[in-house]
Amino acid sequence: MGKGALCDLGGENVRYVKSVLRMKKGDHLILFDGAGWEYEAAIRDVSADGISVEVLGKKKIQDDVPRITLLQALPKANKIDSIVQKATELGACRIIPFRSARSIPRLTAHNARVRVLRWRSIATEAARQCRRANIPEIKEVLSFEEALASVEGGALKIIFWEEEVERGIKNLLREKRCEGARDISVVIGPEGGFSKEEVDSAVRKGFISVSLGKNILKVETAAVTVLSIIQYELGIFGGEPERGEL
Repeated sequence: MGKGALCDLGGENVRYVKSVLRMKKGDHLILFDGAGWEYEAAIRDVSADGISVEVLGKKKIQDDVPRITLLQALPKANKIDSIVQKATELGACRIIPFRSARSIPRLTAHNARVRVLRWRSIATEAARQCRRANIPEIKEVLSFEEALASVEGGALKIIFWEEEVERGIKNLLREKRCEGARDISVVIGPEGGFSKEEVDSAVRKGFISVSLGKNILKVETAAVTVLSIIQYELGIFGGEPERGEL
C-alpha cells in the first residue's frame, strides 16, 4: 500500500479503534501489516460495519537482530498463553511449541490446531500493544525431534538444562563465537525438565547445553528470563533500534 491508498479495517480492529482507542473521523493512527511495515493513516469514515482509513506514509521497520526462535515444550494448563505473549513483547521472531518426554498435555490433532490459532491471536494482540511491526511466527505443535530439526543450520543453538554444571548462559553469550550472532534458537523444557536422553540428542545436533544458575525457575519464568538475558546481552535492550524510511 502506497501513500493515498484507502483500506478498510474490520473485525477486532474496529472494536479496538472504537472502544479502546476511542478514535473518530479525522484522527491519525499507526497501522502495521505484521510483515515489518508500519503505516501512518487517517480515519476517513466510521460506520457500523467498519472503518475506512487513508494511508499517509509508510516505514520499513529494521529487522531485530538477533532473530530469536523460542522452542517451548508444552507446559501444564494455559501457561503457554502467557509465554507467547511475553515472548512477543521480548522480540522473539518465531515460537515453536513441541511435545517432550515429560510434557503433560497430550493434545489431539484438533485441539492442537485450536490452540495454535489461539496462540497466533495472542501474538497478534501482544505485537499491537507493544507496537511491533512484525508478528512472530507460531508453528504447529511438533515432536521434540521435529522441533530440533526445524532450526536453521547457521543459528546459535542453545538448550537449557537444570542439570548442566559446566556452562551458564552469561558465560556462553560472552564467548567470542556469540559476537554478532544473527540467529539464536533456544530450547526450554516443561515443568519436569528434559531427560538426559533428550539433551544428549540435542547436543548431537549442535545444541549447546547451558544452565540458568542454581535456582529452578517455573517454566513461564524461564522463558521470560532467557529472552530478557539474550536481548540485554545481544539485542534490543542494547539501545534504540534505527528505523529505515522508504
